[in-house]
Formats: sequence, structure tokens, C-alpha cells
Amino acid sequence: MEKELQGVLALLNQMSATIDTKLQAIDERLAKLEKIDSVEHRVIVNQIDITDIKDILFRLEGQPTEKLSEVINEAINRIEGVYRQHLQEVNKRLDSQLLKIAKTEEEILMLKVSQAPS
Repeated sequence: MEKELQGVLALLNQMSATIDTKLQAIDERLAKLEKIDSVEHRVIVNQIDITDIKDILFRLEGQPTEKLSEVINEAINRIEGVYRQHLQEVNKRLDSQLLKIAKTEEEILMLKVSQAPS
């Protein structure tokens, strides 16, 4: 009986180590995703800024300065919209990763409860 309990304990320890390894891998993947998101964000923002500046310059050629503020406000509104959309995408991705982590933690707790001596 004691050998069986030791065998079960060894299996549970092995499962715990496996889960810890998986959590580390998830953390590393999250860190990589954050770096990629940061780079993608900078590229997108720079492309939008350049496009907006080009559009503004074309509009300003031969137009009175009164419309300058209108054009700039329009560009700012478009940039803000892109920022909001990007932030929503990042939040969705983080929420899904947090959900996965929570499920894994729940499984660990269930294993610990089932492992505890009655």
C-alpha cells in the first residue's frame, strides 16, 4: 500500500514539474508576443503617421490656412481610432492568455486537492 502511495506521489510530482514547465513556456511565449506586438505597433504607427502627413501636405497645397486645423484634427482622430483598435486587439490577446493561465492554475489546484491525504 505504501509503495502504491509513493508511486502516486511520484506521478503527481512529475505532473507538477510538467505543469511548471508548461507555465514557463507560456510565460516565455507571452514575453515574445509582447515584443512582437511592440514592434508591430511601432511599424503600424510609423506607416500611418507617414501616410497622414503625406495626405495633409497634399491637402494643404493651395488651400487657405483656416482649413489646416480641420485637416490636423481629422488626422488626429484617425490615429486615435487606430490606437484604440490596436489596444483592443492586445487586450483580447492578453485576456485569452490569462484565461489559459487561470485554467491551468485551476487544474493544479484540483490535482493538489485530489493529492491531499483524506
